[in-house]
Amino acid sequence: MSLQDPISNMLTYIRNGQIIKKKKINIPFSNIKKEIAKILKQEGYIKDYKIKIKNIKKIELILKYFKNKPVIENIKRISKPSLRIYKKKKNLPVVMNYLGIAIISTSKGIMTDSLARKLGLGGEIICYIY
Repeated sequence: MSLQDPISNMLTYIRNGQIIKKKKINIPFSNIKKEIAKILKQEGYIKDYKIKIKNIKKIELILKYFKNKPVIENIKRISKPSLRIYKKKKNLPVVMNYLGIAIISTSKGIMTDSLARKLGLGGEIICYIY
């Protein structure tokens, strides 16, 4: 089975894992997923992530809850393989009046919308998280 959109698959794993209150989820490894997991940890949306290497390389995400509710209220894929969404630095989105983040793929790597604004970079809008 080949995946058409592995990032959407990752976001769905997170969403479904939090719906059924899982502590940990495993997703297939890729460098872009590792960078997204790093941002989620830095921003406090997940507790931690680990790279697991057995037969197949995987990323283990340790999900975060507050008062028995998921920290990630909503996670939404924006740019898709069939329709890429790019924004210039002055048009970068503001998610939930700065209460959420947008993950942006820029020429300097994957980063949050606030860091991209600070560095004066635009790029592809991967997803919104709040």
